[in-house]
Amino acid sequence: MIDPHDPDWYLAPDHYEVLARLRAEEPVFEYKPGHHVVSRYDDIRAISRDPEHFVNGRGVLVNDPMRSTNAPPVAPSMLQMDPPQHSQYRQLVSRAFTPRAVRSLEGRVRELARRTLDRIDLSGDVDVVADVAVPLPVTVIAELLGIPEEVHNDFRRWSDAAIAAGENDPSAMLETIELFEYLGSHVDDTRERGGDHLVARLVEADLDGYRLTRAELQMFCVTLLVAGNETTRHLISGGVRALADHPDQLVALRARPELIPGAVEEMLRWTTPVQAFARTAASDLMLHDQPVHEGDYLIMLYASGNRDESAFGPAAGAFDALRPSDPAHVAFGFGQHLCLGASLARIEARVLFEELLARVDGVALAGAGRPTRSTIMHGWIELPVRFSPTV
Repeated sequence: MIDPHDPDWYLAPDHYEVLARLRAEEPVFEYKPGHHVVSRYDDIRAISRDPEHFVNGRGVLVNDPMRSTNAPPVAPSMLQMDPPQHSQYRQLVSRAFTPRAVRSLEGRVRELARRTLDRIDLSGDVDVVADVAVPLPVTVIAELLGIPEEVHNDFRRWSDAAIAAGENDPSAMLETIELFEYLGSHVDDTRERGGDHLVARLVEADLDGYRLTRAELQMFCVTLLVAGNETTRHLISGGVRALADHPDQLVALRARPELIPGAVEEMLRWTTPVQAFARTAASDLMLHDQPVHEGDYLIMLYASGNRDESAFGPAAGAFDALRPSDPAHVAFGFGQHLCLGASLARIEARVLFEELLARVDGVALAGAGRPTRSTIMHGWIELPVRFSPTV
């Protein structure tokens, strides 16, 4: 049974086989009235670059709380905006995340990556999530937002809670409230004292005479926190897992570290940290010879698009760190809602793997690990590995 609203569906042993059958047989599959899963690469891209016919403003998450009749009144996330509002909001922060701006952060990212690895005993078992994949992106995004170091440890649990809240998980409510309260205080403090960080620029931003409200600033910060942390965390841990499963490719990357940027793109394609997002049809139309009606919810299965044989060839189901990066994967989405932090995530992952592969000859799994149970994120909660340090 195909049920994208059930996190366990994504963890089924035959999940990728099911996705392959969908691509081959029913690429736009109506699994219940008014709800479709979209599994082919070209269709996902077509939806993503057509905001006139496929809108974000009626929900983007598989189990989006805003689609609930009792959804709490909160400011919309940038993910849930359509043009022209989305374009205006994106301009407020886009300068901080351009490739040029992000390149200026590389020195600090490398310093933090080295500090992260220096703290690890590479001769013993390591939980690559807690010890490697979490600290770097959490620290980077916290520093960009002007968050003091003593609060950084709270950011992981708050970020995880925000993802769980996106699943309508009531157990995440308390920590989500903590996050919003903290960010509200941070916004208030920034308004009073100023600062040299992204939140200060958002506080001062002017949208044709309109300044963002406290609630809008809180939601902006939450979006940046989750986008800047969760994706990169799962990219790094998934990349380590892929190299553990393909030791010959780790050897090849150690011998030619200039290939690491391309390997990061393959890690993104293979892991697909954000496994699904959705759009709502704004009118009746046909998609891949399938009738879609106004108001229908279309769930784009990024993980399926990234393994589409028609885009990536007959070996699309295999991990290949040396795979050409054309065509581009859809791990960061596509079109106007292409992930704002894509350049930052790429630099963090590249730098981390450059530093890691300079220190280890190999990596092997040291246990089964514990996968993330989510309709949004694909990755690991725990992943024990055993590195082979260089002599």
